[in-house]
Amino acid sequence: MELIAATKNKGKINEIAQILNGLPLVLISMEQAGIDKDIEEYGKTFEENALIKASEIHRLTGKMVISDDSGLEVDFLNGAPGIYSARFAGEGATDKDKNSKLLELLEGVPFEKRSARFVCVIAVVLPNGESFTTKGTCEGYIALDPQGQGGFGYDPLFFIPEYNMTTAQLKPEEKNSISHRGKALRAMADKLRNSEYVNSVLKKG
Repeated sequence: MELIAATKNKGKINEIAQILNGLPLVLISMEQAGIDKDIEEYGKTFEENALIKASEIHRLTGKMVISDDSGLEVDFLNGAPGIYSARFAGEGATDKDKNSKLLELLEGVPFEKRSARFVCVIAVVLPNGESFTTKGTCEGYIALDPQGQGGFGYDPLFFIPEYNMTTAQLKPEEKNSISHRGKALRAMADKLRNSEYVNSVLKKG
């Protein structure tokens, strides 16, 4: 059974393939599925946006689709940047711009009040139209200054107390073990293994 990944990000596609390995699914990209349009994300939550992307590609193809939406939530800022992280510092803003704006908004706020989390929601729409979501979170704090060169986005600012460093400083295997996307994907893999529809299709060969 083909599974369309609703992303053009090769890193995400590789992560999906790695975690769903063992399920008899053939993962293909949007390009391979003949989808070259950008899906407008107009939802107000991560769940809504993930389902919007998956549902639209399912509508166009009739195939099984997996998509995600993710972002950073900062408690002191009432959850901002939230689902608007891509527009947090303006369209076209670099990661450095976003980090600078976040640090500016948190200037003077003590470390213990900088609690935050990365959130990822994975959505799957089956060929029969059935849909479900899973959610993963990674808890931490916003650092006082950027630390580390690895990762992307807010990684140099996202401090993990258990490791005493930011996610940008973690080794890939360490980051993967606690990643919000990895947690959501592993939960989705379990859902797919237990899906009556998926199992019935697989039994038919």
